[in-house]
Amino acid sequence: MSTVNWYTLSAKDVLERLKTNYNGLSESKAEARLEIFGPNEIAEFRRRTKLEILLSQFKSILIYLLLFAILISFLIGEMLDAFVILAIVILNALLGFYQEYKSESALEALKRMAAPKAKVVRDGVVKSIYARELVPGDIVIVETGDRVPADGRVIEAINLRVDESILTGESHPVDKFPDPLPENTPLADRRNMLYSSTHVVYGRGRMVVTSTGMNTEFGRIAEQIQSAVEEETPLQKRLEDLGKTLGGIVILLTGLGFLLGYLRGIPLLEMLMTSISLAVSAVPEGLPAVVTIALSIGVQKMAKRNAIVKRLSSVETLGSVTVICTDKTGTLTRNEMTVKEIRTLKRIYNVTGSGYRPEGGFYSDGKEIKNDKDLELLLTAGVLCNTSELIKEGDEWRIFGDPTEGALLVAGAKYGLWRNLLKEKFEYISEIPFDSARKRMSSIYRTGNRIIAFIKGAPETLLPLSKFALIDGEVKKLSSSEKEELFNTASEMANQALRVLAIAYRELPENYANEDVERDIIFVGLVGMIDPPREGVKEAISVCKKAGIKPVMVTGDHKLTAVAIARMIGLIEEGDFVVSGPELDKMSDKQLLEEIERISVFARVSPGHKLRIIRAYKAKGHIIAMTGDGVNDAPAVKSADVGIAMGQRGSDVTREAADIVLSDDNFVTIVNAVEEGRGIYCNIRKFVRFLLSCNFDEIAIIASSILLGLPVPLTPIQILWINIVTDGAPALALGVDPPDPDLMERPPRDPKEGILNGMWRFFVAAFILQTLGTISIFYYALQEYSLAEARTMAFTTAVFFELAVVFNCRSERYNPFKIGFSTNRKLLFSVFLSVFFQIMVIYLPFLQILFDTAPLSLEEFIMCILVGFLPGLMLIPEIFIAGEKRK
Repeated sequence: MSTVNWYTLSAKDVLERLKTNYNGLSESKAEARLEIFGPNEIAEFRRRTKLEILLSQFKSILIYLLLFAILISFLIGEMLDAFVILAIVILNALLGFYQEYKSESALEALKRMAAPKAKVVRDGVVKSIYARELVPGDIVIVETGDRVPADGRVIEAINLRVDESILTGESHPVDKFPDPLPENTPLADRRNMLYSSTHVVYGRGRMVVTSTGMNTEFGRIAEQIQSAVEEETPLQKRLEDLGKTLGGIVILLTGLGFLLGYLRGIPLLEMLMTSISLAVSAVPEGLPAVVTIALSIGVQKMAKRNAIVKRLSSVETLGSVTVICTDKTGTLTRNEMTVKEIRTLKRIYNVTGSGYRPEGGFYSDGKEIKNDKDLELLLTAGVLCNTSELIKEGDEWRIFGDPTEGALLVAGAKYGLWRNLLKEKFEYISEIPFDSARKRMSSIYRTGNRIIAFIKGAPETLLPLSKFALIDGEVKKLSSSEKEELFNTASEMANQALRVLAIAYRELPENYANEDVERDIIFVGLVGMIDPPREGVKEAISVCKKAGIKPVMVTGDHKLTAVAIARMIGLIEEGDFVVSGPELDKMSDKQLLEEIERISVFARVSPGHKLRIIRAYKAKGHIIAMTGDGVNDAPAVKSADVGIAMGQRGSDVTREAADIVLSDDNFVTIVNAVEEGRGIYCNIRKFVRFLLSCNFDEIAIIASSILLGLPVPLTPIQILWINIVTDGAPALALGVDPPDPDLMERPPRDPKEGILNGMWRFFVAAFILQTLGTISIFYYALQEYSLAEARTMAFTTAVFFELAVVFNCRSERYNPFKIGFSTNRKLLFSVFLSVFFQIMVIYLPFLQILFDTAPLSLEEFIMCILVGFLPGLMLIPEIFIAGEKRK
């Protein structure tokens, strides 16, 4: 039944197709249908168990390499090595488990939103039942304050208005009626349908249930959330590629080590130790933990900038984003309707100020207006013909009620017309409420011995009723040409994406009749209002474009409004396309792929459209960030590379499905988060370059000693000490390094680009210098001192060289002297800390035993510094700059 387009049928035809009537189903028929269709609830889907989530943290080639190192260390009795590496692996797994387990509850949030009870007609009797017992064909009664319990076709509506923002993204309540609609009417325009979990804000009505459970629009969203495949992030792919590269290096080096040992006649145990040293030197033991910690630090930094990160890897993915698909209302705009323009027959008033804060003024012909009788009467009418409230909460102003009415209250307050003060002069009598047929509302007041009706509504309904107009304080007859002019003015304002209301009034006799209230009324003016752009959005759009990121508006709002806002914020450029949902339906996938790079605005779109847009961008190789707030956005948010939910007005479902939640619902925050993401990825590259250059240097040192027939200069425990302790603190400090100043003036990196891209010349320069220095000092020390002292000098030289190299990893464009050494004090501290630890390893007796070291004289220690630190600091920048043409 769910495949029928119920909105195209008359109420009578719908009842016949569902084999029901206005008296509802009988209890026996309802029970039979419950057996067929099942309960009206979101079905349970299998979710990953805690154990499955935990085990998934070990599915990484880098982790496999570490587990291999643990196994070999156990086998040869190096228990300390094994336990240290095991602790790192467990820490990394627990951090990943915590982040992923938290993000698995989107469906639970959906289930919490289901209406628990429903008023239903069965056997001609109205009764309250659990909503889960509803079936297609049930007649359900809804009224103000109810949550709609299932999808249904309206068969009766009395001033029925429904907030469907949770499903369609539209911020304004929708009027409902029972008349049939044309085929292909978009979801947001189906005024004769009610949808599960939307809210009735006004009036009452009856609907016949057409779909329940997983066949409702809500159920489809649940299925889409489940079917959304979470792909690997760019960082995960790059680390996997890195793991494969390192895995190949480990296998190659271990095999070569054994082969060389066999050819040279080296004893098996000694050769095994040499191969283990090679394997340990090839694996960056601290890398997974450093990456996780760096991302966690990024999470904290982003939280300070109003972006709450739920999924660690999404921090870095933000830095790869090439397209940001953003909603309009509340993200690009304030979500606060604001009166911007008022027009009478003779004057145009511009209104300053934005949002609900009653600050601003009225200007005409460049002059501020403070005493204008026509304007005062218009604003008074707008304030008194009004059912909403303007409330101050702390430093914030909020509207309780309809946003359009709220804008009128704020405009009045800007002129000093507060409702509580006006009501001292005007005594409320009654009102004729708004309804969708009349499209207007009237409020009647007594002031002194006069009775006045203030009327507001759509221009097309008020202007035909207007016989007079207020012009410069005088009531004059309204000519047909003047009416025509006002109609044209209203159209002109609407074409500027303003929501237009007409304001009128009429003086009534004491014995007035309601049917006479809105007859021969006096036109006062037209009020144009808009949800204005947020502060800083225009600048943020400009930053996006400079950074090579395409901002795209994807909204459920009308095309005209979307284009107007897009122009205001500089989102649309010459030659850009604007596509509506119905137009998108007519495009084939091939056409969409051909045109999508030129489309800047998608208007009047449905949840299905958003998924299609994401798929098209991904097919073009883009990394997509998608924002959302309503339940309808949850599948698209989950399918995007980075899903972003609104924290203030977002639904629980969307927040649960998202990777990042904006606590201020602001587009500017997204751009700030992208900048943080780029900085974090740059820093990840910095410490990957640092850690791997150190690993490759150690490989070269071990391999050179084998080729030269020398003892191994570094033992496995010494290599582990360098990789985890000596290099660990500086690597973490690189993770918080300040970004390059031109970070947001570069295009996004190529998603296919490897994490080691552009680093190989650096690696070669580093391992040549370090190998020459370390092997030379080791060879010299072997002639003069014991093997333990020679190894200690080689060990210390390698440490100082690597501590020098860290300064060369701070930028791919600038040398360390141009950056300055004081711009990252944490790095300086970490280097001094590593030097302190190295001194302890050399001179503390119990550590000497543990690390096979011997105390060095002052002369020997200085020799290690000179051979290690100075070449690393002075020579590598010049070699690297020459090769990479850094600034």
